[in-house]
Amino acid sequence: MSNVVWTLLALGLASVLWVEIVRDLYHVLAHAWSPLYRLHVWHHRVFRMDLSVASPLIYRQAHWYNDVPEAIVMLMASTIPWILAIVAHLDHAWPALTGSLYTLTFLITAIARGLGVPHVAELTDLTHRPGAFTSLPGHWSVNRTYHWKHHFDNQNAYFCGTLTFIDQLLGTSVSLKGKTIAVTGASGTLGQALLKHLHLAGAKVIALTSSETNILLELKGESVPVKTIFWRIGEESALTEVLAKIDILILNHGLNVHQQRTPEAIESSYQVNTFSTWRLLELFLSTVQTNRDIACKEVWVNTSEAEVSPAISPLYELSKRAIGDLVTLRRLDAPCVIRKLILGPFKSKLNPIGLMSADWVASAIVNLARRDVRNIIITINPLNYLLFPLKEFFVSTYFKMFSRGNS
Repeated sequence: MSNVVWTLLALGLASVLWVEIVRDLYHVLAHAWSPLYRLHVWHHRVFRMDLSVASPLIYRQAHWYNDVPEAIVMLMASTIPWILAIVAHLDHAWPALTGSLYTLTFLITAIARGLGVPHVAELTDLTHRPGAFTSLPGHWSVNRTYHWKHHFDNQNAYFCGTLTFIDQLLGTSVSLKGKTIAVTGASGTLGQALLKHLHLAGAKVIALTSSETNILLELKGESVPVKTIFWRIGEESALTEVLAKIDILILNHGLNVHQQRTPEAIESSYQVNTFSTWRLLELFLSTVQTNRDIACKEVWVNTSEAEVSPAISPLYELSKRAIGDLVTLRRLDAPCVIRKLILGPFKSKLNPIGLMSADWVASAIVNLARRDVRNIIITINPLNYLLFPLKEFFVSTYFKMFSRGNS
């Protein structure tokens, strides 16, 4: 296609993207500015937990108070790209009105829902359809599962209506506030740092440790006790009842035998880094039963950058690659979100020459998770920011092509 055609397409897409940004910012403002919230709150009065409508009358009123004003603001803002195109003396300014036509569909359907026109709601209000969730929360686009969280997980998060990038930018794609989050390897340097930053994010943290010492967090010069649960490798099933009450499980425990290659070192490396992590992962996934579980439960697995680069410890690399590939395979059918933590060398008792601060790494993990990054890469090796996504894509594609799930 010619450069002119590409320019026209880009102008049209940009105008649509612009009105989506306006819609999401309007929604953010509706939760921050009380005069606007008095209109928007009607939208939150409509739905029950299963997204069924509590009152047909309130449902219609909510569209007059929230959806119609929102669409009018979008329509007004949609003229800005067109005006800018004219000011810039573009030969063809009309594609900049694509956003206006796009917005008109929202305005017309909102009015139709407000009037109670039959079947319009079923055809157009797709993120509010009741019923069992059939997919995980959308990553790049908003689906029912994602939007349900705005209503029933945290109304001060999950603001986006169609695309999720504004939430990703604001750090409101995943709310940790009030979540019950358990961390294995909690007595280690990274484990304690994760507990600290999750606590600061408003989570209710639980320390899972094989150490026999209760975990304390040092916050502003004070020692804050953390609920500590003791467990042992090979006895993961003892945590079944605990895992059922957890929203997010962070599998962070691990073992590095460094240069050893004895049969005992092989056994212990795989038992801790691979099989124990796998057993806990499966136990947790078995607790995902309800719509809320599908929407809110998550597992974060610390597989390390040993998945794609040397760690100067062969058994560490082999056992971490094994659990990394198993997690990639399990993601294809997982009933909830699984995140990978691909971490470079951080300073700890097990790695005193690590170049990164564990506290900084933990802070970055939490910030990226809140932006719904599902492969959280934190490393000093710039190549791994390229190598890991490529590896994950090709391995996942291979597994998808040559393996089958329960369905």
